[in-house]
Parts: sequence; C-alpha cells; structure tokens
Amino acid sequence: MNSNFVDRDLAVLWHPCTQMKDHETLPLILIQRGEGVWIEDVDGKRYIDAISSWWVNLFGHANPRINAAIKAQLDKLEHVILAGFSHEPVITLSERLVQITPEGLSRCFYADNGSSAVEVALKMSFHYWRNLGQYKKTRFISIDNSYHGETLGALSVGNVPLYREIYGPLLLDTIVAPSPDCFDREPGVSWEAHSRQQFAAMETLLVRHAEEVCAVIIEPLVQCAGYMRMYHPAYLSLLRAACDRYGIHLIADEIAVGFGRTGTMFACEQADISPDFMCLSKGLTGGYLPLAVTLMTDEIYRAFYDDYENLTAFLHSHSYTGNPLGCSAALATLDIFAGQPVLENNVTLAKCMHDLTEDLQEHPYVAEVRQHGMILAIEMIKDKKSREPYPWQERRGLKVYRHALGKGVLLRPLGNVIYLMPPYIITPEQIETVVNVAKEGIDLATRD
Repeated sequence: MNSNFVDRDLAVLWHPCTQMKDHETLPLILIQRGEGVWIEDVDGKRYIDAISSWWVNLFGHANPRINAAIKAQLDKLEHVILAGFSHEPVITLSERLVQITPEGLSRCFYADNGSSAVEVALKMSFHYWRNLGQYKKTRFISIDNSYHGETLGALSVGNVPLYREIYGPLLLDTIVAPSPDCFDREPGVSWEAHSRQQFAAMETLLVRHAEEVCAVIIEPLVQCAGYMRMYHPAYLSLLRAACDRYGIHLIADEIAVGFGRTGTMFACEQADISPDFMCLSKGLTGGYLPLAVTLMTDEIYRAFYDDYENLTAFLHSHSYTGNPLGCSAALATLDIFAGQPVLENNVTLAKCMHDLTEDLQEHPYVAEVRQHGMILAIEMIKDKKSREPYPWQERRGLKVYRHALGKGVLLRPLGNVIYLMPPYIITPEQIETVVNVAKEGIDLATRD
C-alpha cells in the first residue's frame, strides 16, 4: 500500500463510524477504481464488494448505463434551485416513483440522504397534525433495536444503544415498542406467530398514547443497522390497520430495504400495505450520488396547501434538493429495473445464498442464519444452547473482516453478525467465493 497516501489521509480525514485509533493497527485501504462487483486498491488488489458499499450499490460499480445517464445530464444542467424552479429529471423521476411505490403515495419531497428523508417525514407528520389543530400530537413511536439515521431527529426514533446512548440528553422523548424480530422466539414458534405475538405490546402503546402520537416509524422486515434482525410481514399488516384505527401516521423507512433488497421492489409490498410516508435513499441512485426522497399521501399534501398568510407551508429545504445529476442516476437505475428481470434473477441469487450457507445452521458457534431476499445474516454466538452472546469487547466480527480482506472480499460485520448484501449483478460463483471466505472467517473468529 502506498504509505504516502495513507499518511496524507490520516493527517486530515476523520472517517465515519470509525474509532480512528484503530488505524494504528488496522490498515487503511485506498481504492482507485471499481468495476462490477469489484473494487480495486492502489496496489491493484481486488475485493468483491459483498456489502454493496454500505448497502447502496445495486448494479455494480461503473455501471455503463448509469455512467452514460450522468454524463449526458452533466452537459445540460448540473444543478438548479428547486424552489420556484424545476427540471425534467426531477419531474420524470417523481412520476415514476409515484407509479411504482405502494398505492396512495402521490407526492415526492427530496432531500440529500436517508437521515434527512426521515427528518422530513417526522417534521411533516408533526406539522400536519398541527395544521389540523391537533396540538397534543407531539410524539413518535418506534421499535426497539431500530435505526433511522444519525441526525438528531432520526436518532431520536432509533433505539440501537451504540448510536443513541451518548446523545440521549439531546433527543426527543419517544415511545419504544418491543421489536417484532424473530431471533428470540420460543422453540417451535414460527416467524409469523412470534411477530403477531409481539404486536400486542405495540397495540397497547397505540391505545394509551393515541392522542399524543403523530406517527409510528418502522423499518419494514429488516432492522438493518440493528444487527440485521428480521421479522414477518404480518406485523406490518397489523400495524397499518391499527394506525388507521387510532388516527396515527405510519412512516415506512425503506432506505436500506427498498429497491428489491427483500425480494420485492419495496418491503411493504409483502404485507400489501401502503404507509402514509415512505423514505427512500441508498439504492435510489444505484449507489452513485446522494439523493433521498420522502413520499407521502395527497391527504398530507393538502393539509399544507393554503394561503401564504396562514403560515401553514412546510418550510424545510436542502441546498441540493432534487439535484439533476442524482435524479438522472436514479432514472437510469429505474430503467434497469424496467428493462431487465432483476427481481426474478434475484430469486435465483437469493436461493444460492441460502443453499450455500444452510450448513452454518449447524455450526456450534452460529446462533442463526436468517434471510429476506438479497439480505442474509449469520449471527455468531458464544453458547448456542444458552444463547449467550460473545462479549462485544472481543470484536469477533473484526476478525472476520480482517480475514475477508486478506482473501479479497469486503465484509463489514455488525458486531457478531456477518451479513451478505451484494450488488444484484453478482454471480453464483462469486457468491460461493464470498460464502467460503465468510465460513473461514467465522471458524477463525470463534476459535478460542
């Protein structure tokens, strides 16, 4: 590795989600190019990007179709203010998003990233009720072990202690319901039965707090940053019906699970529900550019449509709202979905991931292998019978990460959870390589 580049980096950069002192012993890898599932460092070593570069890349690095769309747009318009102005890419993208998302979502409000999309939904839900004169509605319900981003509003409705705890004094007072995730279900209890059982506590909270709650926010099917814990679509069906009964908005955070990750275009489809708000980002641009969108119903939009003097407008903005380059990347991404059997092909790839990891269910230090579509997680555990986890201080997942890098695979475990979330262009042979490397890493990491 070119030490000059590393020294220059460490002299001026502060990397995200990183204890920078780790880089005294953990090599920093400088990437110079990407192609397909591969990223290549400055020494020419290649790595399979098995986590889609933080879950964003859908159709591979340097995808020719997305490249061409961005280049064509760059020669016409790079950016323009979206207040009082518009442009063709953002109009066309909005039309197509309204067409493909669950029925009833009819308006698009753009932001720069997933956390910002969540902030939009939270503020808009609160403001909606205020415009209707319901001033008691000031709180939100979220799910235990959920994650919705790291800006203060988004962090307030998340409940992963690693991210939230230190900032507790700065955060909103939210209500937390038990998670429907199925990891701790009783032996012999199905995913569906367990998720339905877990809804009873949510309903109790909805009854108790209906007058003061603006919305429930949830990650459909997979709590991604919450160690890839998963649950059954039945919970979403119950939640949608209950929110309707008690007059509470439902916010679906599909930032990580949207655009085919769970097997359907959007995870909500598996429960046949439409939320009041849907937050999208990450795969929206195929992993190319920062862009996010919050979709909402026309009913919500109409609550803000008023004479200026009444001061009911939603005065929220981002400088790069609806950026034409990002919108062009997103349109090219949707073109790939429209022109190729992506979801059908993913069924085959997901089965390949399942079949190659099925034997890990019997591994003495693996608690569970779980999967929704193109997201597969393997949870390492200290004692399989008692379900005693490894102490987090032992950083067993880091051992898997180091091993995988040495073998030319990018895996970035969440604690003791090894997960696969690859680009959709990965081949069965490449999946086999990734799984074999993961198995080797797990064996090394669980060896006392």
